[in-house]
Amino acid sequence: MGDLADGEQTQVNGSGSSVYTLKNSGGVYSCTCPAWAHQSLGIERRTCKHLRALRGDDAEKERLGGAELLSGRPARAPKPPRAEGEADAAADDDDDGPPLLLAHKWEATIDITGWWLSEKLDGVRAYWDGTQFLSRLGNKFHAPPWFTEGLPKTPLDGELWGGRKLFQRTVGIVKRQDQSPLWKDLLYVVFDAPSFDGTFEERMAHVETQVGGGVHAYTRVHAQEPCLGVDHLKEELARVEGLGGEGLMARRPKSRYEAGRSNSLLKVKTFHDAEARVLGHVAGMGRHKGRLGALLVALADGTKFNVGTGFSDRERESPPEIGSLITFRYQELSDGGVPRFPTYVAVRDDVKGPSRLVPVAKAAPVAVVAPAGRRRFEMQDGDTRYFWEIVQDGAKHRARFGTFEAKVKKYESDGEAQAALATRIQEKLEKGFVEVSADDD
Repeated sequence: MGDLADGEQTQVNGSGSSVYTLKNSGGVYSCTCPAWAHQSLGIERRTCKHLRALRGDDAEKERLGGAELLSGRPARAPKPPRAEGEADAAADDDDDGPPLLLAHKWEATIDITGWWLSEKLDGVRAYWDGTQFLSRLGNKFHAPPWFTEGLPKTPLDGELWGGRKLFQRTVGIVKRQDQSPLWKDLLYVVFDAPSFDGTFEERMAHVETQVGGGVHAYTRVHAQEPCLGVDHLKEELARVEGLGGEGLMARRPKSRYEAGRSNSLLKVKTFHDAEARVLGHVAGMGRHKGRLGALLVALADGTKFNVGTGFSDRERESPPEIGSLITFRYQELSDGGVPRFPTYVAVRDDVKGPSRLVPVAKAAPVAVVAPAGRRRFEMQDGDTRYFWEIVQDGAKHRARFGTFEAKVKKYESDGEAQAALATRIQEKLEKGFVEVSADDD
């Protein structure tokens, strides 16, 4: 019986000639055996007989928050805390979470000269309610007593942060329920005091009196500096991103703390412009039903994806023609070369002469462009490979991800299901998944 240090791995023999690898990555233990891989739980809540044999039942129960170990896996637990940046469109509207101030995206048309700038930390948003840390959805983070000792009895808003480019490791630590000593590698970076009645400047002065000056070993006050103009904003953004940071946050001077999304707090990230050829029109759903939902476009190298935001109502009613060239803005490229968060800008009707993009033959507009049959997408995160499969069956989708049980979602018609298929696939591509052959299981 033993344990693995952070980053350490070992191999064990399975049945027959099988050999499995056990690993500890930031306190998240994994095994390459099928019993561990095919559980429909978050990776931080999985176990198997090989991990129990290595670490012992008691150690695994403590790591999983006392979850009862049955048949090689922990019993289902309440939904684990979801970190800032993890996908959950309903998170903003969850009534069980703390009343957090949330940001809008900065647009170039907004002059933020004089606003307060700070680095956008790629950590886990955490609300200190005076006694414990809570996630955006109201779930408790099990921080050790020595980590929270000395924090004030009044609310604070901040980020549990393990350093730049260490988001996944930070998530693995804060999701553990055994008050792991790995918390020593984290800081609680405070950027507001929600319950203090005052302007942003007054609230930050209050934060300094509570946790400033290094009085608390694991807490820091987030640095703020005034924006001197567009050039200064670009320089600071380039500096932070050059260090591996995610971007900037901009706070309006003298603003009050308010729950929900507010224009007093803006996210500033680098976006790039590029061109793509329109291949098809994807039908809209919901309030866009009966008009354009997204454009299916292709880059010069043939990479295809959907552009579904940035359109005016008029442009959705009369979208760019198939075969036309558009300019779009995006944040970054996924590992598969797909632009993430693409936003429509305009039709390139100013282009004269041959385009640098390979022309495509014009065709009649189509309602939806989405291949039939089973489609498989995969994403590699360190040593862990995630997959997602989807099949359209008439007016239903059957999706499978990390479990043998297919999740069925029904629609009103075959056409609506096909339109939704393109949207769901695009969402996966934006998260970094890459489509592979459905036969490469």
